[in-house]
Order: sequence, then structure tokens, then C-alpha cells
Amino acid sequence: LFARAKEVGAEPRKNDGRGRLIDLIYKKTVRPNLLQPCFLINPPVEIEPLAKRSEKDPRVVERLQIVACGTELGKGFSELNDPIDQRARFEEQQRLRDEGDKEAQFMDEDFLNALEYGMPPTAGFGMSERLFAVLVDRPIRECVFFPLMRKKS
Repeated sequence: LFARAKEVGAEPRKNDGRGRLIDLIYKKTVRPNLLQPCFLINPPVEIEPLAKRSEKDPRVVERLQIVACGTELGKGFSELNDPIDQRARFEEQQRLRDEGDKEAQFMDEDFLNALEYGMPPTAGFGMSERLFAVLVDRPIRECVFFPLMRKKS
């Protein structure tokens, strides 16, 4: 997978695991060609640290992504509510962060403590600014949900 990622123009890091390599290859080869709206489901567990594992295949998570015109329009997933699995994933994310992955999640002890009290099955869906811009017929710059985070230029 590492060689294939480099072959398609991605920039894998030497310690990238299976899930990240698959994601890099997907973003370079598949996603740009998804013009019609489609649902992508069950990505590798390594790329979605807060989503619940599939009961049918523990290598993937219960997640869907809506993609059209080569871009993600939204995603939803079943929330991971197992504190042991969540801690292990946060530890892996911390390792990735220590190796320079700026997108890796931080360890969240408060969240882990809350999970230990119990959390019922939960799911959510997030709509991207791109879809919002299409729905309201406004430029994407005007549709950033959290303007304090918007670039000034």
C-alpha cells in the first residue's frame, strides 16, 4: 500500500498504517472521480477514531460519507461507546500526533471518564459547508459555520 500511495502521487509517512494508506490512495484516485452523488460506507477503523466498529467486520467502522463532484458533502457515524476501545484508539492517535500527524485526535480523559459511566447507542450526521453553500446558493466563504475559525484573507 505504501508503494501504491507514492505511485499515485500521495505523500505517505513511513509509519502510516493500513487505514491511512487506503485513505490517501482513495483521496488521490477515487474521490476526484465521484461526480454523481454517492454514499461511501464502512472505512477502515484507523481513520475514524470516534466511530463504532462494525459487528460484521471489526476492521471497519459504521460510517457513511456523502460525496459528489469529487468532494465530501457530509458524513455520519455510530458513536463509539466502549471506553476500552476508545482509550486504545486515543492512544494510537496520540502516537500518530507524536509522530507529526496534526490531524490526529487528542487524548480526552474527560470523555473517557464519561464513557465509563455508560453511553447509550448514539449516532450523528454532519453537513459540510460545501453542501450548505449549494443549498443556500451562497459562496462557500459566506458559509463557514464557525467564522472565528475562518481565514481572514
